[in-house]
Amino acid sequence: MLTQYHIEIMLASLGDRFSPRAMSVIIQANINQDRLAGQVGHDEYHFDNNAFDKSYAYIEEQRALVVSSLKAGEAAPAWQAFGRFLHTAQDFYAHSNYITLWLDSFNGQTPPPPPEVAPMDPSLLASPDLRSGKVYYPFELLYFFRRTRAFSLRILPKDSHAWMNLDSPAQGFKFDYAMHAAVKRTVIEFEKTTTGFSEEMCRLFLGQ
Repeated sequence: MLTQYHIEIMLASLGDRFSPRAMSVIIQANINQDRLAGQVGHDEYHFDNNAFDKSYAYIEEQRALVVSSLKAGEAAPAWQAFGRFLHTAQDFYAHSNYITLWLDSFNGQTPPPPPEVAPMDPSLLASPDLRSGKVYYPFELLYFFRRTRAFSLRILPKDSHAWMNLDSPAQGFKFDYAMHAAVKRTVIEFEKTTTGFSEEMCRLFLGQ
């Protein structure tokens, strides 16, 4: 997703849970995943190139870092790790066909509105049809510039990130479903991460 939407997701899901300082660090770590160095060679940051196992492993690696940092009394590294893996979890909905599969599951009937999207349908998460966009460098880079976007879509295959992404409203109505799913998933990841925290770990994590 584009930076502004990652920020919107973070504020909508967690904005009232953390101190302003903590939220600032978390958001900065989240959006920093989209820097150039985080785009090339890091499929696990974004669920790109069908790197589902690598991306799930990255999420758990960063979650473990949150816990170990807090146990060491260090809030900032915990916030940064949290922001990093939330970016990955949020990109799942923008970079995979999960939303398309969920909508298709209604077999042509009118689907529920975006706020009712199920973010973690077990049958879809395990579906052999689940896939994510492939990144075809260097041609994929042309997609990110307005003047060359149309040209890139003419030469890139339909399984590319350029064709599959739900990174912004420009991709159509499915974007709203991706946004709502990402907000719900962010809350799920927060609750999973904080389960079992001591009172002191909670206080430190929330920046209180």
